Amino acid sequence: MSSPIIKEVVERMLPYLNNVQCGQLEDVLQNVLSKYDLFIRRGFIEEEPDFLNMFLSAKKLEGCSEKSLRYYGSTLQKFLMEIGMAVREIDTDSIRRYLTAYQKRNDSGKTTIDNIRRILSSFFSWLEDENYILKSPVRRIHKIKTGFTVKETFSDEELEIMRDSCVENRDLAIIDLLASSGMRIGEMVSLNRQDGCVKSFV
Repeated sequence: MSSPIIKEVVERMLPYLNNVQCGQLEDVLQNVLSKYDLFIRRGFIEEEPDFLNMFLSAKKLEGCSEKSLRYYGSTLQKFLMEIGMAVREIDTDSIRRYLTAYQKRNDSGKTTIDNIRRILSSFFSWLEDENYILKSPVRRIHKIKTGFTVKETFSDEELEIMRDSCVENRDLAIIDLLASSGMRIGEMVSLNRQDGCVKSFV
């Protein structure tokens, strides 16, 4: 357990040191100053806690969906396995190298890489908030700028051609529903015939 003095020194050095360096600084201060019987020696943790499951449990408690939890879990598990470091030892440069290698290996777009960065940021920010690490190593990795593609829409003439090509009322209802509501394909597929909005079209 650190004394208030050591804790204050380490906190003042946060802008200049990473997590590993801050931990080393704390150890040195403990070892040197303990000779003067002023400080309590910090105990050592033999095995790192299961931070991943602890984080996922916290996100579930916050109301994250099962789909999001699976995505968070698989992304973080791949990251931790590949990087091969204890969570407290992971620094900014290690994360940058991982993201660069991931993008090159999988030929991933900027959106995919930024999604991974966002998940890593959420994970390490949680560790920081819970006082498991001194500061998040993702702080200095900024949001990746991605281009925005505007999808083309069908013209009135094209919609009429599609309507004229319909053989069944069901096909016509699908086209009219998509065109008039702006509904996504996935949302439309999940509809049932007994739903009110479908009845109004059929």
